[in-house]
Amino acid sequence: MGILNLTPDSFFDGGKFGREKQQTEQVEKMIAEGADIIDLGAVSTRPGAAKVSMEEELERLIEPLQRLVKRFPDTIFSVDTYRSKVARRCIENGAHIINDISGGTFDNLMFATVAEFDVPYILMHIHGKPESMQKDPLTENAVERVASFFREKVRELKTAGVKDIILDPGFGFGKSLECNYSLLQHLDALRVDDLPLMAGVSRKSMINKVLEAVPEDALNGTTALHVIALLNGADILRVHDVKEAVEAIRLVEFYRANGDC
Repeated sequence: MGILNLTPDSFFDGGKFGREKQQTEQVEKMIAEGADIIDLGAVSTRPGAAKVSMEEELERLIEPLQRLVKRFPDTIFSVDTYRSKVARRCIENGAHIINDISGGTFDNLMFATVAEFDVPYILMHIHGKPESMQKDPLTENAVERVASFFREKVRELKTAGVKDIILDPGFGFGKSLECNYSLLQHLDALRVDDLPLMAGVSRKSMINKVLEAVPEDALNGTTALHVIALLNGADILRVHDVKEAVEAIRLVEFYRANGDC
């Protein structure tokens, strides 16, 4: 899954893709490098991010979504939103997947909306809210708490009629550094009902804090964690750098297929 941020303030590439030409070229590049899904987001959810109104989120999203879906008809597009009304508008305008950082906890109509349109849903765990989540992060029992959240929400989603669910532990979303690595180490223990797992670690602070780096210098660290995530059960990588992620996937697949020589 390649990331296309339509925001001015995302932690790594905010402001880079605000214009039509930039958006189209970036999507072309990611598809050429092997992206299977393009994830559009119009609200920054980095720690301490300012709130964005629904009207502004829609203004940032709808026109690029319409244009990109038309330009790249064979590509799957997901939309990163926690608002059911935004999800509805985006699905009506061509979005194939809803990627909800709140796991339905910010909008109690989200599950019903996704079920109504019968689209896949990415269920992410967050502790707190973006503007405050790192002030009081999870510091213990992260694996059990995230697994318990998944079990509860998967039941709710299936009861609502949602058929296709992807699980995302929410690396960096209200977890201490140590808890992020515990989740990474025990990724497969988070799996519920054999559902696919997505890992979103790309250029995040869980890399930068260990390496004393900044997001711009975190590609090598990102690739290292991608390999760990894949070995520990990740089925989807959500990434800024598609080429390097695809290479990691190919190497892990070859490694797994050639253990009996």
